[in-house]
Order: sequence, then structure tokens, then C-alpha cells
Amino acid sequence: MALAVTAAAFAVALFGIPLVVGLAEFAVAEERSSLQRLAGFAARTVQEDMTDDLVPRRLPDGPGEAAIALYDDEGTLLLGDGPAHGDGPVEYVLGDRTGPPPVEDLTVAVPVSDTGDVIGVVRTSTPPSQVYGALVPIWLGMAGLAAVVLVSAWLLARRLAIRLSRPLERLVDDAGRLGDGDFGITPDSTGIAETDRASAALSRTARRLDDLVARERAFSAEASHQLRTPLAGLRLRLESALDRPERMTTAEIADGLGSIDRLERTIDELLALARERQTTSAPADLSALLAEFDEEWRSRLALENRRISIRLPDSLPRPDASSAAVRQIIGVLLDNAYFHGAGAVSVSVHELGESAIAVEISDDGPGVPTAALTDGHIGNGMGLPLARRLAESEGGRLTVGTVPSTMTLLLPVATETRSPAHRDNEPVNRLSFPQVPGEAVEPQHHPDSGRGEPSTEPAVPSRHQG
Repeated sequence: MALAVTAAAFAVALFGIPLVVGLAEFAVAEERSSLQRLAGFAARTVQEDMTDDLVPRRLPDGPGEAAIALYDDEGTLLLGDGPAHGDGPVEYVLGDRTGPPPVEDLTVAVPVSDTGDVIGVVRTSTPPSQVYGALVPIWLGMAGLAAVVLVSAWLLARRLAIRLSRPLERLVDDAGRLGDGDFGITPDSTGIAETDRASAALSRTARRLDDLVARERAFSAEASHQLRTPLAGLRLRLESALDRPERMTTAEIADGLGSIDRLERTIDELLALARERQTTSAPADLSALLAEFDEEWRSRLALENRRISIRLPDSLPRPDASSAAVRQIIGVLLDNAYFHGAGAVSVSVHELGESAIAVEISDDGPGVPTAALTDGHIGNGMGLPLARRLAESEGGRLTVGTVPSTMTLLLPVATETRSPAHRDNEPVNRLSFPQVPGEAVEPQHHPDSGRGEPSTEPAVPSRHQG
């Protein structure tokens, strides 16, 4: 508002001040012209008497406060209103008239001539107050018009300021709500392109933050399940040590420290995966990972009179997936087989076509329902939503079956032409896995849609189907 009023005042001043000065100069010029005509008329009136060496009885009356005076050839006042002796304009007329005339805006001197000789001077003058007093109403009118212009500019600026400030105030309120954790920001269109773009950017930020917070909360809730496995193994070793502390060996202490190391690694990997960061261990080495799991789970299953068997082909390409993600996924699947399965646990790896690797984990239990992949609150299948999301983030897929209990992880095959750094910069796309004849199609549900729409993705064949 201040800027608009200042600009309007500057424009009015640039236009009004020259107009006021020009109007004053025009009024003075008009008054001089009027005095010139009055003095010429008076000189013609007294010329005859002055020629006969007579003093005229009277002079013509001037308009308003105009004064008329008659001087002889010596510059002495003979008649009328004026100084007793002629001033500059009178002396100039009576003299040789060399050089410029004296500057007297409202005083005019006209000679009275007789056959070429100057025998007298008629002087007319008007007080400046008369001229400028007549201009005062005009100047006041101009000032009033300038005031109307400034008030109009202020009203217009105020209206525009309100129109501009209200969307900004709403934007500030939305930013405050976003800072307080309210992500349901739906700004309305204001018709101001810049403000609408800022509101749209804030709304997109709110949606991204809402999605990020929801994803991290869900991830944290499900990832806590992942910490149970190393903690349970550490607890078993500590309880065993309490039963026979005198027979603690260096190997058992090293085994306990190894469990702590695995726990720390699990925490670090989960934190990195929760923030969608790529790890430096891609692509994963399934042989090394499964050897770690064999060492960890063989003793745990043995306490339950169960065993684990791992079958790997002689030649197996590396999957295009990070070691951190694959380790957590297989850990979830083995954890489900341990807590919710029965009998021996079998882990087998084989190629599925030319573009995928299948990691199957089977046991003799009742199996895991498909809904457990999206709902972590189902009685069995804890951690499976986490494993499914990790698999999909790596471009793979996770499926479960119930006859027999089989959980299958499908991973894309790493190509030799793509380096890990290049792979990290590429967007992840879902694989199109080949469908085996006679393969069952199980409905899948996207975890984030909330609509339960079925998917026609093919289920993975069990080991009994070849």
C-alpha cells in the first residue's frame, strides 16, 4: 500500500508541480497583456492634453486594483496612483532605451508621444496578490483532485494488498499446520499464479511428508520384528551360559559376540533400508548369505529337534539386489518357518527362466495365507509385509503358498553390462516373470492402495512342479 501511494504521489507531483508553475506564469502573462492594453488606451486618452502642455483632469479607471499613473518628460508624477518619481520602467521609457528593459512582472510603462518626441509616460501596475489570489481557487481544486487521486490509489492498493495478503496468510497457516504434523493441506485456488504455485508446492510437500512418515512408521513397526531373531539367539546363548557358567568356552563367547555383531548389522541395514538408501553390497552373493544363515539357524533349529537343508546349484548368477535387502527378506522367511512352521526347513535356489532367480523356503507346516503379505496382524506371517516391500523395492516379488508351506522370493538377475553404480541410479521396475504351465494365479493386494484390488500376477511354482 505504501509503495502504491508513494508511486501515485510521485506521479501527481511530476504532473501537478509543472502545471501549477505554468498556470501562474500564464496568469502573469495575461495580466501584463491586460495592463499593456490599459496603458495604451490611457496614453491615447491624455495625448491631446499633453501635446497642449495641459495636465489631464482624470485617467481611465483600471479593472480591479490596477493602478494608473501619468508622468511628464522629467519623470515627475502628474496624475494617478504611483511613486512620486518614475521607477525603472518609467526611466527606461524616458531614457535612451538601451539594454534590456527592467524586469517588472506586473508593471507596464507606455510613452505618450508628440511627433516622435516622448512628452510623458503612462504607468500601469497590479499588486501580485491580486493575480495569485485569483489562482488560489484553481490551485485548491488541483490539490483536491490530487487528494482524490491519492485516496483512490490508496483504496485500490488496499484492495490489492488484501487480495495478495490473504492467500499468503493462508499459506503461512498451512505451513504452520505442516510444521505441527498436519499433512492434510488442500489449498484453494486464488487466481494468483505465483501464490497458487507456492500453495501447490506446499501441498505436494505435505503429501510426500505424509507418505514418508506413514512409510517409516509402518517400516519401524514391522522392522522391530526383524530384531527378534538375533535377540532370541543371543538370549539362548546367555541362558545356556547361566546354566553352566563354569564351562564357558572361548568359542561360546565368540558366538555370543557374533550374535551381537549380527544384531548391530541388522539395525544398520534396517535404518538404511527405511530411508531407501542403496547399500554398497549389491549385487548380493546368495552363496555367502545362505552360508551365514546356515550357521545361524542350524543350532537354533536343532534345539527344537528340527534341521535345515540348503541346496544351491553349481553355477548361479548373482541377483540384481542389495545384500542388505536380501538378507532381511530371507531372515523374515526363515523366522516365519521357525515360529509358524513345522518339521525340517528346506532352502533351495534355482534359476527361473533367464531373467530371475527363485529362492524357495519350505517346511511341513500349514503354510502362510496370501493375505499375510499385506496384513502384518494376521496370526502367522509377522514381518511378511516388510519382506514383500523390500522385495518389490529391489525389483523382485514375494509369494507364499499353503500346500505345502512354501515361501518364494523372486529376484532379477544382474547383467554384466550394468555396474552397481549404474544400477543404483536406475528406476526399479517390476519384473515380468515367466508363467509355468499349470501354475496357479493368486490374488495380490497392493499394500498402499487400501482398495484390495486383485492382481493377476502369476504365483511361483513350488518345488514339486519342477
